[in-house]
Amino acid sequence: MANDPGYFAWYELMTTDVGAAAGFYRDVVGWGTQAASTAQLPYVLFTTGGSRAAGLIELPDEGRKLGATPRWTGYVGVGNVNVAADRIKRLGGSVYVPPTDTNIGRISVVADPHTATFGIIDRLQVTPQLPTDSGKPGRIGWHELFAADLDKEVAFYCALFGWQRAQTENHLADAYVSLSAGGQVIGGAFTKPPKGSPPFWLFYVNVEDLDAAAERVRAGGGEALHNDVELSGGFWVAHCIDPQGAAFALQGKKGHAPKVGWSTEWQGFSSRGQLVAPKPKRK
Repeated sequence: MANDPGYFAWYELMTTDVGAAAGFYRDVVGWGTQAASTAQLPYVLFTTGGSRAAGLIELPDEGRKLGATPRWTGYVGVGNVNVAADRIKRLGGSVYVPPTDTNIGRISVVADPHTATFGIIDRLQVTPQLPTDSGKPGRIGWHELFAADLDKEVAFYCALFGWQRAQTENHLADAYVSLSAGGQVIGGAFTKPPKGSPPFWLFYVNVEDLDAAAERVRAGGGEALHNDVELSGGFWVAHCIDPQGAAFALQGKKGHAPKVGWSTEWQGFSSRGQLVAPKPKRK
């Protein structure tokens, strides 16, 4: 498994209102949309700068009946989805959607031993996002795990994908683990507070003006809370919830002084601006 691609290669929003979600992210991030449905599966692609950035799909009725809610999922590229799914189960994780051929590739939706959901994919039918794309506007620039048991969950991903704990300039070194794949820092993890939502992966979309984008989130019916700590490279972040309830985040330069400090609770987390790793320096 350590020789597999091991990067987040695709992202997908599962929602209860595809049309409304498409309009919301178009206005907030500037994404375009492209129809990519098949006879078996309605599907929309988000696009940016001529590239495909993510997918958009309706939350199935059976999922809603089981209590599933709108959410973003990141898919990690693997050499063989079947082999990876079996290994996930052996490592104590769960397979929610068994290996399945779709219009974007062969996928499986899975969870780590503490129920943080993610996906795995091979035979990708769309151009994957590479780590070198992570600094571009409109692309996913950071991946962050809100963990229940930091050491055990990090060990799970390292065993599964060959990820490593990265050495970065991090003022939260004791509380935050940076993760690398193939020598490239791809994300981070920290222990979430005991209360609030279950463990999950949060994905950060790059925007050029963070404050303006956060205001567009609110204008579109979502929620956006600023973190009032500047990260390396002059980046700032805002944690957001779209109108259908899916959590995501924005990161970018500040356009003006923030109107909202991150002093309230978000997804059950009460923070003083210390839950996000400094942005690693890009080569």
